[in-house]
Amino acid sequence: MDPIDTGSGSILKQPKAVWATAGASVVAFMGIGLVDPILPSIAEGLDATAGQVSLLFTSYFLITALAMLVTGFVSSRIGGRKTLLLGLALVVVFAGLSGTSGSVGELVGFRAGWGLGNALFVSTALAVIVGAAAGGSAAAILLYESALGLGMACGPLVGALLGDASWRYPFFGTAALMAVGFVCIAAFLKEQPRPARKTSLLDPVKALGHGGLASTAVSAFFYNYTFFTVLAFTPFVLNMSPYRSGAVFFAWGVLLAVFSVIVAPRLQKRFGSLKVLGGSLVLLAADVLVLGYGGHTAAVVCTVLSGALIGVNNTVYTELALGVSDAPRPVASAGYNFVRWFAAAAAPFFAPKIEEWSDVHMPFTVAAVTAVLGALVVLVRRRSLTAEAEELQPVHATEDGVGVFAN
Repeated sequence: MDPIDTGSGSILKQPKAVWATAGASVVAFMGIGLVDPILPSIAEGLDATAGQVSLLFTSYFLITALAMLVTGFVSSRIGGRKTLLLGLALVVVFAGLSGTSGSVGELVGFRAGWGLGNALFVSTALAVIVGAAAGGSAAAILLYESALGLGMACGPLVGALLGDASWRYPFFGTAALMAVGFVCIAAFLKEQPRPARKTSLLDPVKALGHGGLASTAVSAFFYNYTFFTVLAFTPFVLNMSPYRSGAVFFAWGVLLAVFSVIVAPRLQKRFGSLKVLGGSLVLLAADVLVLGYGGHTAAVVCTVLSGALIGVNNTVYTELALGVSDAPRPVASAGYNFVRWFAAAAAPFFAPKIEEWSDVHMPFTVAAVTAVLGALVVLVRRRSLTAEAEELQPVHATEDGVGVFAN
């Protein structure tokens, strides 16, 4: 029986364990964009350059990428509940330490520890929600995607509100909220059955031997470079107060959530996954070019609009990664994320360097080129993707209890 059709319970009628996990997921996703509106304030407070502060993203996502090889190994041995609690504990500790940083080097190091905790938590949360949800997996997916979108939208807003008083407060706030999540999950979530087969550290790498999955990962690598150039470098270009920058990225996050959950599936149904992905990547390339070369108003508008295109891309890439190969979904997801998150680490590092070597426009030119390269990979490798892409269904997100750190 198709898991997506088993039950039609309301998303609102869920056990406390599901709400506890979903609530903690909102805060976990908030952590990705939390520092966006306060990057200039952090640079000023720690007497650091834009390039140094951008390393907050680089350290975070570099550890996240490497952690993709570990999360399945850990959760298949100690169980989902303990993996969630371990991830939350790490986030509480390192988010709190981030707020005490006396130098940008310390803050970058603490963000790396935060990235490890977030990877352990988020990569396991979907599997736990699906396993504990009432009303079938359809309600569980909707709840998880809603938590994801809410977190991505609210992260910049919370960062702006707390960061207007001090750049340290958003970190302390995140630590406090995650501590509440830890207590709730410890109190309400029971341990779930462990997988029949334990995941090895090399399983995700071996899964990349499949041409379709490798093609998806490479294309997503190029796309993620574009994505995180917008997320990590644009705040310095906009040069706005935390409140205004937070408002811009809140609008960006709202569009990301709406287009990821509502619009992308409808576009896929009408045009097919590969056409939607290729077209969205080309539009994203055009958008970042205008962002980089237009005036201030154009930069603000294009930043917000990029959220819609990023939302579409995230959904399509995730479903491709989960359905294009015959590897178990957790293993395929880990291999795919292992590759693509390296670009999320690279973009925040290279964008300021490229600006130093040339001018403020060139990082966006490079980002536009990488978006086009992502589309070219889809075009050239469409034969290895087409058959599976045409038959993709949202069920791929729940088969085998996969936890997807995407979108």
